[in-house]
Amino acid sequence: MTWLEVSTENCTVQRTLDVVGEKWTLPILRDASMGVRRFDEFRRHIGLSEAVLSDRLRKLTAAGILKSVPYQEPGSRVRHEYRMTRKGWDLWPVLVALRQWGEAYEGDPEGPVMDIRHSECGAPVRVVVECAGEHAALAPSEVTVRPGPAAHPQP
Repeated sequence: MTWLEVSTENCTVQRTLDVVGEKWTLPILRDASMGVRRFDEFRRHIGLSEAVLSDRLRKLTAAGILKSVPYQEPGSRVRHEYRMTRKGWDLWPVLVALRQWGEAYEGDPEGPVMDIRHSECGAPVRVVVECAGEHAALAPSEVTVRPGPAAHPQP
C-alpha cells in the first residue's frame, strides 16, 4: 500500500492540530512556557479578545495541556492562573522547532525576540530529529517513512 492509498482520517498530525492548531493556541503556549500565568497577562501580551482567550484556555485545559490553579489576591475574589502540565511541556520542542524554522526563514533583521540557550554552557538550543538508536541530526533523505500499523486503505 502506498501513502496515497492510505486514509488519513486517523492521522496523529491531524489529531494534534485539532487540539493545538487554532490560530492563537501556539502563542498562548509560547507565553505559558515563558512564565505567563494569568488571564490578563495573556490578554495584554498577545492582544486577544477576552472571548477568544477564554475559549482557547478552556480548550487547552480540557485537553490537559494547561491546568487551572486558583489564586486570590488580598481583598479580591478567587481567580485562576494557567500552568503547563507535563503534556503541555511535551509540546515545548515543537515551539522551539517552530522558532528555529522562523529564525531561518522569517527572522527579523534586527535579531530574534527570544534567545534560547543551554543554561550550563550558553550554547544556542536547537531541535534535531534523531533515531532511537542515537544517530543524531538525521536529514529527511536518511529516513524511511511508510504507512504504520493503523493505516487503512482510503474508502
